[in-house]
Amino acid sequence: MAITKDTVKYVAHLARIDLRPKELEKLSQQLQDILGFIDKLKKVDVKDIVPTSHILPINNVLRDDLLTESLSSHKALENAPQRQGNFFSVPKVIE
Repeated sequence: MAITKDTVKYVAHLARIDLRPKELEKLSQQLQDILGFIDKLKKVDVKDIVPTSHILPINNVLRDDLLTESLSSHKALENAPQRQGNFFSVPKVIE
């Protein structure tokens, strides 16, 4: 697919971007180079390559999930500016 100056000018108009002629020329060439590179990538034989989610061998560092006592409602509400029973009370923000 070829990217012409007219195509770039049309898309710039839709995006409300004002491009000078020099910028239009440069952007057209850059987009054409990007599409050319993508075409090269399409030609590469990758059938024997295992799919990966990341190029580096990264593993998550996870802690053991241990059962512990949770915070009591009294302790959680200890510093609450307002409370109603065992719940936080907050001002109404939607009318």
